[in-house]
Amino acid sequence: MRFIFLWSSLLVSGLWSGQFAMATPTLIQSDSTIVGKPIIVRGNVGETVSGKRVPLAGATVLWAGTAQGTVTDSTGRFQLPAHSTQNQLIISYVGYQPDTLTVATPSAELIVLLRPDRTLQEVTVSGAPGQIDRINPIQTEFINQRTLAKAACCNLSESFETNASVSVSYSDAVTGAKQIQFLGLGGQYVQTNVENIPTVRGLATTFGLNYIPGTWITSIDVGKGAGSVVNGYESMSGQMNIELQKPDDKQKLFLNAYVNSFGRLEGNINWSKSLDAKKTGQAQTSLPDPKWSVGVLGHVSTLRTEIDQNNDGFRDLPLYTQVNVINRYKYSSDRFMAQFGVKALYEDRDGGQLARFGESRYQFGNTTKRLEFFSKTAKLYPDKPYKGLGLILNGLHHEQTANFGYRPYSGQQRTFYANLIYQSILGNTNHAYKAGISYLLDDYREQLGALQTSRTESVPGVFAEYTYTYPEKLTLVLGGRFDYHNLFGPQWTPRAHLKYNLSQTLALRASAGRGFRVPNPFAENFGYLVSSRAVFLDGSASGQILRPEISWNYGLSLTKDFDLLGKKASLVMDYHRTTFQNQLIVDVEHPGELHFYNLAGGRSFANSFQAELNVQPAKRFELKAAYRLFDVQQSMGGPFGEERLLPKMMVSRDRVLLNAGYALPFDKWKFDATLQWNGPRRIPYLREGYVHSSYQNMPTEFSPGFYNLNAQVSRAFRSGWEIYLGGENLTGFRQLNPIVAANDPFGPRFDAGSQVWGPITGRMVYMGFRFKPVN
Repeated sequence: MRFIFLWSSLLVSGLWSGQFAMATPTLIQSDSTIVGKPIIVRGNVGETVSGKRVPLAGATVLWAGTAQGTVTDSTGRFQLPAHSTQNQLIISYVGYQPDTLTVATPSAELIVLLRPDRTLQEVTVSGAPGQIDRINPIQTEFINQRTLAKAACCNLSESFETNASVSVSYSDAVTGAKQIQFLGLGGQYVQTNVENIPTVRGLATTFGLNYIPGTWITSIDVGKGAGSVVNGYESMSGQMNIELQKPDDKQKLFLNAYVNSFGRLEGNINWSKSLDAKKTGQAQTSLPDPKWSVGVLGHVSTLRTEIDQNNDGFRDLPLYTQVNVINRYKYSSDRFMAQFGVKALYEDRDGGQLARFGESRYQFGNTTKRLEFFSKTAKLYPDKPYKGLGLILNGLHHEQTANFGYRPYSGQQRTFYANLIYQSILGNTNHAYKAGISYLLDDYREQLGALQTSRTESVPGVFAEYTYTYPEKLTLVLGGRFDYHNLFGPQWTPRAHLKYNLSQTLALRASAGRGFRVPNPFAENFGYLVSSRAVFLDGSASGQILRPEISWNYGLSLTKDFDLLGKKASLVMDYHRTTFQNQLIVDVEHPGELHFYNLAGGRSFANSFQAELNVQPAKRFELKAAYRLFDVQQSMGGPFGEERLLPKMMVSRDRVLLNAGYALPFDKWKFDATLQWNGPRRIPYLREGYVHSSYQNMPTEFSPGFYNLNAQVSRAFRSGWEIYLGGENLTGFRQLNPIVAANDPFGPRFDAGSQVWGPITGRMVYMGFRFKPVN
């Protein structure tokens, strides 16, 4: 009750704040004075880079000697009520000299230019060690293009090689599908958005990470714990948002080509062009010219070489061809902005036994066709930058056919998504809110052999999120959404996030929230289907197999910036716990059988602890050391009359990551290396002839731990060309026999999915080039 009272009090206090007024820009220097006294003070904070003013988002603006203030928005703007007794404003930003202004006129918009702490002798961009968002109350790691370029980064699944929070591995030894683990849970529990549109979900869970080329990506935000309610209810362990190159990007052309020692070839093109009326010769008017721009993102990749390093008769990687393209447009004016476009993808995979086995070969084949439309429109308020109204629309048709030996699979997903968001403030920018309505329509049709599953989900929802900011000290976000699911009734999703600055260099974050999702058993477990296992949907007769998964996630984190032997350093420690009220259990403990069933009153939880140290021992030299500990357990055997709490399979308890990167001035040469140690993980006990009759007496078996080394060197030229050479799994470690009974793929013991715990291919070397024309 006290918590609710506090929240209500904050809301009411914001309603009593003053009104805002228009102003005329004026350049202000340090400690300057303007006559008069405004009711409201407005301004813009920035810095000077190469003679141009660049806005500073997140700068703190405070009345001297008080706690009354605000922070600048993404355009560097701020506004706050005048103080009754104080007329000095203090503007500060990490890494810049603070500025003090004496303000006393009602008609002036302050334009403040901050100076860096010290003048650099070289033209070098250098950030603080680590990439944690210092402002966001949700613990969020920011992965930019510079970080992505430390590896070949051919697609999203290969974008986390230097990241300690996200780990990626093959789900089986045949399909080539990759899966991520985050906070000890699979990728299906991470809400993965592309430009705030839910994307890697549903039937795309299997290969969706391969559908987003790395060269299209400009940044990735990786948030831990329950995400914002604005983006939906499916975030359970975390939320990722991927930003792609925009049509109005300053970089008009980007080319990339890649080849590796396994025979994989890849080409990418990013192209954008302004369609400004003045440049195209269209008729002119006296009105300001709106800005139209167009962009095309293209990708093609293929692998046509059969690889069998362990001589078991199976391709270690499937042959495949993928063609992927986006055509998008953008319109922007002072009061309106719109983006819309079309995405199209075709991919064909052919795995299984080598071609020499002829018509009797065990084959895995998969063909995917995706067509997607998206639009994002926003009404802007130039005089009120804190205010906005946006609408996101997305339509998807996903069609997939596959075969696992003689067992066919077909799947179809049709999705429509709409999200209307309004944001504004309550009195001043210390009290901000977002509210809106959403609608999600999912239509699924899946068939595996004689098993059929189909459902249509219609989910309208409303949401609201309130943000209270106490400048330089506290940010509190309280959100909730109510959704009505046509199959599972009303769903309430509350979430809360808190960021408290214990000092200028020490920040505490806390979060809690509920997550809700409906699983897709086949699409999310493709790897287990590459086997002779009989598939059982336990409880399907009563309709219980597709009961939604419901979880609660709680998290704490500390971020500390400090000097280590006179050098910049940062330490991030976090702990998260996810507990499930219900979960779809995937049970492969019985040889020859694959069971899907609900948790049904048992226990399932995931504890995650991570510590990450980032240091800059010298200019352009970065070091990262991270340790991650997982404790993930779930109850098994419910439908068989026995329950036993067991460690979740294929989850390493321990992981260590070391990364070192060095660049010469102007990034002429760049060197990067990452060493990982992955600890033992539980695997099914599938010894020949063993059939357990009791979960209570079931033995457990663990895989060994292993090291993995990746490295890359790149050379940039003034002409805009860059060449790179690198290698993955340079230690050459691989799992020798990932397939059970590979010599008898149509026999009762064949299993290519449940025993894969390590790399199935050895050392790989790659090279390529990137080209960005010099303007």
